[in-house]
Amino acid sequence: MPALGADMDEGTLNEWLVKPGDKIARGQIVAVVETTKAAVEVECWQEGTVSELLVPVGATVQVGAPLATLLAPGEKAEKRAGKPRPPTSDVTTPSAAPPKPHMAVTSPGAPQHRRWISPAARRLAQSLHVDVDAVSGTGPQGAVTISDVEHAAASLAHAAAEERAATPAPETPAKTKPADRAALMRKSIAAAMSRSKREIPHYYLADEIVLENALTWLTTRNAQRSIDERVLPAVLLLKAVGVAAQRFAEFNGFWRDDGFQPGTGVHVGVGISLRGGGLVAPAIHDVPEKKLDELMEDLTDLVARARSFSLRSSEMSDPTITVTNLGDQGVDAVFGVIYPPQVALVGFGQPAQRVCVIDGGIRVVTTVQATLAADHRASDGHRGALFLKAINELLQQPDLLEK
Repeated sequence: MPALGADMDEGTLNEWLVKPGDKIARGQIVAVVETTKAAVEVECWQEGTVSELLVPVGATVQVGAPLATLLAPGEKAEKRAGKPRPPTSDVTTPSAAPPKPHMAVTSPGAPQHRRWISPAARRLAQSLHVDVDAVSGTGPQGAVTISDVEHAAASLAHAAAEERAATPAPETPAKTKPADRAALMRKSIAAAMSRSKREIPHYYLADEIVLENALTWLTTRNAQRSIDERVLPAVLLLKAVGVAAQRFAEFNGFWRDDGFQPGTGVHVGVGISLRGGGLVAPAIHDVPEKKLDELMEDLTDLVARARSFSLRSSEMSDPTITVTNLGDQGVDAVFGVIYPPQVALVGFGQPAQRVCVIDGGIRVVTTVQATLAADHRASDGHRGALFLKAINELLQQPDLLEK
């Protein structure tokens, strides 16, 4: 079971997308895992052939527990009497002594496949208390769609209303409903942030960035393109942070085993608020190497999938630095809490017109408050100031961010 964030201790296996005997390519999605924040598609980063599925659908297992075993290319399974041979490799690499899986489903039966249902439709079915196994799918090859779930929920509601009309209301008080996803997510976030403030020696810096050059350049660029090809100012901010983090490596990585571990790439986590409450910060990978159009497509896709509870394990597990942008909420500045094991978080407030002294004169210009929350074990205030300065300078030359 992969660790999909500092606030995750366990996950529930919703679906296997492979079976024993299947050949797997590096990066292939092999399973769907349910966490408190989303239904996450788990990718396998080893090439091979599925030997055995160790966890049945519906089981809840601890982070680090193996989900399946693989045979390396060209390797054949060995048949031995007695205790089975140790697995060649795991879909998810466990710790040296992984905890025993905690099974939510106690049936000893072998892992089984369910007919296809998207994570979004499955999540909707769970929230509406709809049994997906009883829903007739109208999608390709009988797949259960969101529309199918909604129709099934409407039928259940109608039947329940008729039953209530025919049955006297019980005198006993109603049972307390279990905590909903938002409450569970808030609890997980609180645990991670408590750990962050307890273990990470934060320091904070702020810089007011003049956006006139960037916004003028972006307006001219967007005027030459169709509406669906235009780039939002938030993409410029993401690119500037990504390029600056590439130059200042001590802000791009992780604090592990009492030491700093640089990121292998610059994967910027983007804070996304979810409908109904809660927050996730999945990653856009290799930000400095991508053009603005690519980043805009990635950001649009990431927000849509996050809010439909359909993310990939790599997006949740490997952000090297996080950006949170609360400008659309009307706040001037945000001083965030670092998401462990990361060592830095950049925040942006609301762009607004302010009176500034520029080149010895007084002007009304659009500015944004950029903030940095950083881990004092990995960097210091001097380097943090240079990091924020680099972001500022990049936004004064937006044409350089296009490349």
